Amino acid sequence: MKEHIASLSLTELQELLSQLGEQKWRAKQIFEGIYNGKSISEITTISKELKNKLLEKFEDTLVKINVEKVGKDGTRKFVFLLSDGAMIEGVLMEYKYGRTICISTQVGCRMGCKFCASGMNGLIRSLTAGEILSEVLVVNRLIGGTMTKREITNIVLMGSGEPLDNYDNVSKFLKLVSSEDGINISQRNISLSTCGLPNGIKKLIEDGFNINLTISLHAANDEKRKKIMKVAEAVKIKEILQECKAYFNKTGRRVIFEYALIKDFNDSFEDAKELSTVLRGFPLHVNLIPLNHSYENGLDGTNRKQAYAFCDMLVSLGMSATVRRTMGDDIGGACGQLRNSVASAT
Repeated sequence: MKEHIASLSLTELQELLSQLGEQKWRAKQIFEGIYNGKSISEITTISKELKNKLLEKFEDTLVKINVEKVGKDGTRKFVFLLSDGAMIEGVLMEYKYGRTICISTQVGCRMGCKFCASGMNGLIRSLTAGEILSEVLVVNRLIGGTMTKREITNIVLMGSGEPLDNYDNVSKFLKLVSSEDGINISQRNISLSTCGLPNGIKKLIEDGFNINLTISLHAANDEKRKKIMKVAEAVKIKEILQECKAYFNKTGRRVIFEYALIKDFNDSFEDAKELSTVLRGFPLHVNLIPLNHSYENGLDGTNRKQAYAFCDMLVSLGMSATVRRTMGDDIGGACGQLRNSVASAT
């Protein structure tokens, strides 16, 4: 498989052109074409000879939109086809403040959370920084956006894959997508969801990122968490919270804790009381998600009435908490429903 040119920064592209015996200023033309969502062959401002040089080293196209589904609430799910034939999914959601795209960072996932469809077939491979970025660029182009007048306002790394299990590529993506040279999406408008890999959170701190950190917690104690999340066998909640506090102290940004409500498992008032006790000590918010249906997991979600009662209990105990609005569940595009299988595209 060839490299993806979208993985290169403007400076790296300039250096490449020098190596190819081309003028460095051509890099800006190529960079603008790619960030406008075009393939190499679609860029009209460079010569055929230069295109051929690039095509010897790089894939011609960004990720391709293979299938698109539109939900009853206007949510749009995309099945992206990668150059090696693998598939990933992404979701575009409309809000009053703008458009948010949910993107994938891996084909599949090795974390093996029982409530999530993304990892049911394990990890196939990690995405490159260019492939991750391409998900944003092709959808931005589809909805009429350009590099300088983008239509996507927010990004959430909550599709298939564990972002911190693909740290090098994800961190390169974060730098590229927030760079003033490109589409310049503020890191404050980017959220990264992780099941809680302490070393990965440490790297985010060390590398100076200022994104929104979201932790998939889903249980108030380690023993219960082990029953639904394989990662809990190696990582304790205490370790995760320690790094979350360090992240807040460095960035000043409160951490979001996602909690999927599973019927008769983690949705009792006793669970709420234990959760409020565990999460005290620094600014945070609990995002409650009634588990979305997935044919693989065999688990039932809590009904919304109980979800709101659970939320009210947390608030009465002094926690900041809300119940997430469900979007795209009728097209398999809601939280926990994204996959990398052919079945999802039909």
